[in-house]
Amino acid sequence: MSLYSRLEQRLEAQSDDAGPLVGTYSTGRLFMIWLAANLVVTTLLTGTLFVPDVNYGLVLLLIVLGTVIGAAVLVAVGTIGRRTGLPTMALTRGPFGTRGSLLPVAANVIILMGWSWVQAMLAGIALDYIVMTFTGFSSPVIFAVLCQTIVVILAIFGHAGVARVEPWFAAVILAIAAYIFVVAFSTYGPAEFTSIPASAEPYYDAGLVFDVVLATAISWTVLSADFNRLAGSTRASVIGSGVGYTLSTVISMSLGATAMAFVILSGGEAIPFDPVTIIEPFGWAFGLAIFLSVMATNTMVVYGMVTTVVNAIPGLRIKFLPAALVLGVISILGATLFGLLDQFTNFLVTIGALFAPIFAIMIVDYYFIRRSSYDRDILQVKGGRYWYTAGVNWLAIGSWFVGAALAYVWAYVWPLPFGSTAPAFIVTFVLYLAVSWHRRPKGAITPVGNLASEAGSEAAVKA
Repeated sequence: MSLYSRLEQRLEAQSDDAGPLVGTYSTGRLFMIWLAANLVVTTLLTGTLFVPDVNYGLVLLLIVLGTVIGAAVLVAVGTIGRRTGLPTMALTRGPFGTRGSLLPVAANVIILMGWSWVQAMLAGIALDYIVMTFTGFSSPVIFAVLCQTIVVILAIFGHAGVARVEPWFAAVILAIAAYIFVVAFSTYGPAEFTSIPASAEPYYDAGLVFDVVLATAISWTVLSADFNRLAGSTRASVIGSGVGYTLSTVISMSLGATAMAFVILSGGEAIPFDPVTIIEPFGWAFGLAIFLSVMATNTMVVYGMVTTVVNAIPGLRIKFLPAALVLGVISILGATLFGLLDQFTNFLVTIGALFAPIFAIMIVDYYFIRRSSYDRDILQVKGGRYWYTAGVNWLAIGSWFVGAALAYVWAYVWPLPFGSTAPAFIVTFVLYLAVSWHRRPKGAITPVGNLASEAGSEAAVKA
């Protein structure tokens, strides 16, 4: 047997699948997973986008408000994963159909690829700053390619190990956050932060800040059922993910906004979404922490992207290694496109436009139309109640198209004062509920719980 064949065999045995499992994780463990998940530099740098365009105090309020509302969506979708034992993309078969679910799956791969590019660039910039500090050599593109190459290798060989150490990286970020907050507020008072004059030509307003914060939660919801199906109880799923995500996002974004305000008050140049802007005032060690946190998170992003492709079609399992190599090469090439960093806001708005309607449809379908119960037909390759018309539920596809189109119009053609993500979610929610209500079963039903348990399976995630 060749080296490639042996490696492929090993990876097939270790890779995740889209089948149901019985979770065992406690509330505390789910909390730590979600706390670690969003304590990353991308969320931190998102906070740097808002100041000084919007008043510092208002930014903090909008960060909390948008995060709490977004967390409600994340928890609702994650709890479906906990109850059924299925990951997020497998759950889309319920409302969209066995074949129709390939559209959300494709959108998910595109979004994860975008995240991997952005994070590779940020890791490259941080590593470039560290190397330049000690050697004088600078090439962000080379370092971004190097970082993403390491990420792809880790995603193939060592994703489980990285998942274990990621909470330690989160602890480092928390310590750095505490240090920055102490330095910032011991140097300048709260009144000085809130009195920073607004930009002469602001790009952000309060509505766009709220929209970006909400879209951040939507972007993480694609992984909510993947994580929450590991929970041992619904309580663990709801409290662990809700509190963990909310705390990590509020801390990270507030840290970014505070660091940017500190730079402005110190007379520095306020360059948003630039790691160097906030690394310089606090030293190269901060750059190293950013580099490590990005590498850990990006490894899981790339692994999640490959796993999504591998399990996209029920009954047809694509080989893990070739999928990882192809997607890995694309992610490495994309890491050179540094101009994409200037489009980060548009990237988040696109996530909101694509996925807010999807999650609205998923929540309506499970909790209202299916009355909180999916049966084992959702695991079938063909036929069953989730086959709809040749495998596609056109009511869900149409509702998604309407919601996504309105999100685009409200973001770029007729901008709304409170953003496009929330209105698109609400419209899609109401529309899909109206057109699908006739499918709601009448009378008493026998609820179906975890699909692994229903099959008498011993499948359980190891705590």
